[in-house]
Amino acid sequence: MIAVGATDKGRRRKDNQDNYYIDVQHGENQAFLVVGDGMGGANSGDIASNMAVSLFAAEVRKRCKPGMTVAYMRSVMNDAIYQANRLTFEKSNEDPAYAGMGTTMVAALIDGAEACILNIGDSRAYYVTETAIRQITSDHSVAAEMVRRGELSADEARQHPAKNYITRAVGTESRVEPEFFKQKVAPGDVILLCSDGLSNMLLDEEILFEVRSDRDLSTCPERLIQIANDRGGPDNITVVMLLV
Repeated sequence: MIAVGATDKGRRRKDNQDNYYIDVQHGENQAFLVVGDGMGGANSGDIASNMAVSLFAAEVRKRCKPGMTVAYMRSVMNDAIYQANRLTFEKSNEDPAYAGMGTTMVAALIDGAEACILNIGDSRAYYVTETAIRQITSDHSVAAEMVRRGELSADEARQHPAKNYITRAVGTESRVEPEFFKQKVAPGDVILLCSDGLSNMLLDEEILFEVRSDRDLSTCPERLIQIANDRGGPDNITVVMLLV
């Protein structure tokens, strides 16, 4: 397993409120990836994403062990997100400057041929094979809900004013409900996590092209970020990839 990641503030933001975490345990054939996209005034979005990602990652790593089942991985991540959400929410209530801060969270815990994916908000997880790309997660946003109800097409949702209005976030409420996905993984395939600074600027097929190009995979996150920035870079951009 090979994991790479990169983040950038984009062209229009003063600060980068995205954070990510990568951990690969080659001896155990395990990997753990997390991306958080913070929200809130001043620097509080950065505080929220940094705090939540760090807390969540630390709690998950404590309980990782050889030969984890998907059910066990889900339980570990569920408990960890509960703790991360609780402490981030408490922090948001300690100081008026942090009021309302929160973060999206998308994470993948992989053990051998099994992966468990957690999602809260509109950061995404994709599964990329040699010839295809598929979004694993479901966006928790107003526009995505409208698509699921048949009120918007996927193309219309990309331009809709409500595309960035998320319906779930870590740290904004005392409790949060994550969504989980099970994914089989195969050697040579890629799990890609990203903030919406990437997915709002590139089509899935464009992501697939860059991932499966003959160029060095280790530079793929930077290449994807550069494309998003070349198109205006209106938001922070984070890309994390795992080659199984």
